[in-house]
Amino acid sequence: MTKQETKLRWGILATGHIAGAFAEGVRHSQAGTIVAVGSRSQESADRFAEQFGGIPNRHPSYESLLADPEVDAVYIATPHPMHRQWAISAAGAGKHILCEKPIGMNSIEAEEIIAAARENDVFLMEAYMYRCSAQTAEVVRLIDEGAIGEVKSIEASFSFDIGPDPEGRHLNKALGGGGILDVGGYPMSMAMLVAGVAKGQPFAEPDAIKALGHIGESGVDEYTSAVALFPGGITARLSCGVALEEPINVSIAGTEGRLFIPLPWKPAQRGGATQLHLFRRGNDVAEVIEVVSGDYLYGAEADTVARFLDVRQAQSPAMNWEETLCLMRSLDCWRREIGLYYQGE
Repeated sequence: MTKQETKLRWGILATGHIAGAFAEGVRHSQAGTIVAVGSRSQESADRFAEQFGGIPNRHPSYESLLADPEVDAVYIATPHPMHRQWAISAAGAGKHILCEKPIGMNSIEAEEIIAAARENDVFLMEAYMYRCSAQTAEVVRLIDEGAIGEVKSIEASFSFDIGPDPEGRHLNKALGGGGILDVGGYPMSMAMLVAGVAKGQPFAEPDAIKALGHIGESGVDEYTSAVALFPGGITARLSCGVALEEPINVSIAGTEGRLFIPLPWKPAQRGGATQLHLFRRGNDVAEVIEVVSGDYLYGAEADTVARFLDVRQAQSPAMNWEETLCLMRSLDCWRREIGLYYQGE
């Protein structure tokens, strides 16, 4: 894609909140442009198209979006249970794919989606947008250069209280609700990244995961915590939830200090500066490391797709296929630990 003179032409499949965030990002990206949107009705497709700069091709169905010859790549923004169907359909239509996280409901679905991408020779990436940020690249650099010495422990959380929302997806089991699938992949994937970089690898898979959690009347995990053990004795304490407000941050402790990330998951969504706090051993005062980027967060994600389009999967710290499978296996294990299963499992 680096030698391609024309921009990657995006179609957006579904028109919810996250689709809007991505659309705004692509409009400020370097290598992408939105040419089409598909929804379940013409009215919603038209409304979304007008809201985001007058998108020219407006489809009243997902099928017609995938049949659009002007679309090179598709961003799949449906609820989790629909990811498998539409990612496999997109691959069959010859479209490159950026699929919202989690890529599927479990590791079996993830394997099927990756197999479809491989069979049809299309790009595929799971959309953990924080992995494409300048901030995450700086975290990787600091860990790799030994800024905190040998990594020993990781603490990461992503938990919020959605409030009474019986019709929304977060507490709806049929729509893949619950904390682990919605946001648990963020702390787990960060731990995998840090533990891997600490040992000279792009990522590491946990050797063991233990967890407890609260499954409410909703039938989904409303809040839960896990402890993971990684190769080399690195431990990670991970929390997530959709019905409990907790601090959202990451702390990485090593033999020579600690790195604190105040805004790990959505740094500088519209560009600008974010901060990392580096505590040297024996010093309670942090060195503030400012990370400045002119990229919109979701725009950087779209540009990552374009950058690695020719090799069909991204490179670390973005999500490649092997890490996506590892992450889904880890989330499967976390759910088993607390006794959470979805229909058909």
